[in-house]
Amino acid sequence: MLNEFIAIRRDLHQIPETGYKELKTQAYLLDYISKLPNEHLEVKKWRTGILVLVKGTNPEKTIGYRTDIDALPITEETGLAFASKHPGNMHACGHDLHMSIALGVLTHFAGKPAKDNILFVFQPAEEGPGGAKPIMESAEFAEWRPDAIYGLHIAPEYKVGEIAIKPGLLFANTSELFISFKGKGGHAAYPHLANDMVVAASAFVGQMQTIISRNIDPMDSAVITIGRIHGGEIQNVIAETAYLDGTIRTLSPETMEIVWTRLKQLAKGWEEAYQCEVEFHPGSDYYQVDNDPAETEEFIQFLEERYPDSYVPARSAMTGEDFGYFLSEIKGFMFWLGVDSEYSLHHAKLNPKEEAIPFAIDVLVQFLESK
Repeated sequence: MLNEFIAIRRDLHQIPETGYKELKTQAYLLDYISKLPNEHLEVKKWRTGILVLVKGTNPEKTIGYRTDIDALPITEETGLAFASKHPGNMHACGHDLHMSIALGVLTHFAGKPAKDNILFVFQPAEEGPGGAKPIMESAEFAEWRPDAIYGLHIAPEYKVGEIAIKPGLLFANTSELFISFKGKGGHAAYPHLANDMVVAASAFVGQMQTIISRNIDPMDSAVITIGRIHGGEIQNVIAETAYLDGTIRTLSPETMEIVWTRLKQLAKGWEEAYQCEVEFHPGSDYYQVDNDPAETEEFIQFLEERYPDSYVPARSAMTGEDFGYFLSEIKGFMFWLGVDSEYSLHHAKLNPKEEAIPFAIDVLVQFLESK
């Protein structure tokens, strides 16, 4: 028979919804939670998210566990029988697995509460525009604010049964980058009478990489990636506007500030050199995931004692995750959960191995009980 929480994952996989649009997802989660033993449960909604408190039998503290619930605007190409029923949306980052694991852990403690309180945070909008920071600032979260908090993220590059983690920096600081260029359009045969924004934007893409090579300490690390460029509408008209969409990744908040300062300085020079207007548009900024050393070492020791072949030392990654906002104020950690897929996160063919779900539930139940 299919494991209950694998079946739940397949249900959730079919209804992917992007940030703050997770209405079907929220309804599905609430329906499941309503059927659990409720003697020790309190449930609050926050926008499209949910907070569930499992009251302890003799609480002295509150332990938090967070899962994200949103999907990505990606057209699925897995060919699975339970593929997305929402065209253009897909759980391509594993949040369907994250939710099913969280429900598995919640189910255990709803029927067998621990000594201390456990707060489950079903957070929307991790992929954007960012749900962690606003949910932390909410009255609902403040009332049940945990003393420590934990989370996981699936990792296609690790095998099922492997958990990768490290003390300190795990994920980078990230910042979305949206830039528009406005000049003067014209006929393709008369470039001297126009200010070509395709040329301006293309040159800017190359020049911004010198920020990494010439303004960042070689012993540090940073990334600027432009994932989308658009300019013009027809082949024989000089483009009046152009747009760059991308992302910045750094290993420290200070380096992020350096990158943004230099980008804005370059933009001023571009306005003069190309006789155009350069404008930066708002995007999401995510704080680094910085694992608490003591909490992480305790978890590693737990793994080595209970699951001796599971622990894998992780390396810092330029991945972004807004769970970093929780860890900036509350001790805890995030770990990579192996799911052994040949396709990467955010890929239209990502197909994680579902055996990771019961494994993760077992690990988290045992660890939270030990806490």
